Parts: sequence; C-alpha cells; structure tokens
Amino acid sequence: MLTFIRTDNSNRDFKTLVKLLDQNLKITDGDEHEFYNQFNGIEKIKHVLVVYKEEILIGCGAIKHHDINTAEVKRMYVLDQFRGQGIATEILGQLELWAEELGYHKCILETGSRQHSAIALYKKNEYEVIDNYEQYLGVENSVCFGKTLH
Repeated sequence: MLTFIRTDNSNRDFKTLVKLLDQNLKITDGDEHEFYNQFNGIEKIKHVLVVYKEEILIGCGAIKHHDINTAEVKRMYVLDQFRGQGIATEILGQLELWAEELGYHKCILETGSRQHSAIALYKKNEYEVIDNYEQYLGVENSVCFGKTLH
C-alpha cells in the first residue's frame, strides 16, 4: 500500500530523494546539467508530495506556482527498484488533484529529450507536447508538456 504525504520543501525525505534525482540527471543531462540545474532549486517549491510503500521512502513529486491558472510539475522521482509499478503515474495523479484543489486549471512541465521514461510517463498520462516556455525557449534538449485538469 502506498502512503502519500503532502508536505513542503523542508521535508528531509524529499531533500534526500532530490539529491538522488540530481545525481541521476547529472549523468543523463551530461554537459547541459548545470544549465538545467539552475532551474531545479527547491527553495520556491511549497507543495511537495513524498511517497512511502510500507513505510519505505520510494518517491516524490512537487508542484510549483507558474501563473494564476497553471502549476508546474517539478522534481518527479521514483527509486529505481520501485519503477515499472505505476507509482510515478500515481504520484502525478495526486499532484494533479492537489493542483486542482489549489485552484489551478492546468499543469505544465519540462523534461529533457534524453529522459525517455519521463516522456513516456507524461504521454501515457495525457500530457501533450507544448511550445517550450520561458527559460526553456530555444533549448533543443527541452521537451515541455501541458495538460488541462478536469
């Protein structure tokens, strides 16, 4: 059974998972890691979801205010040994629900073109490729997605 805890960026378990996520991204982003890393700080993230399976920390995700109607999905991560079980889809669904509760009508996000599993996850969950936004304008390796919430 999965347990979802709504918290904020000060959560110790969230910080632990973000370090692991950043280590992974450093490898897949290669030379572009520092560029992307500047947009991945957790200081401005106020809505964090931490996930446990039988009291074992297994994953996280967050939403960040983008504009009055839009939340940005950030810091999605599931530990390797728990992948392939639909957990990321459940995290994403919980984040979307939370975004709706907060009054947002849309979620957007950015991922790298080398993040094949992330791209598959978002497409599977009805996210559509959108034009790159703001800091990702003109960045060839960035793939941005959006979804209108129910």
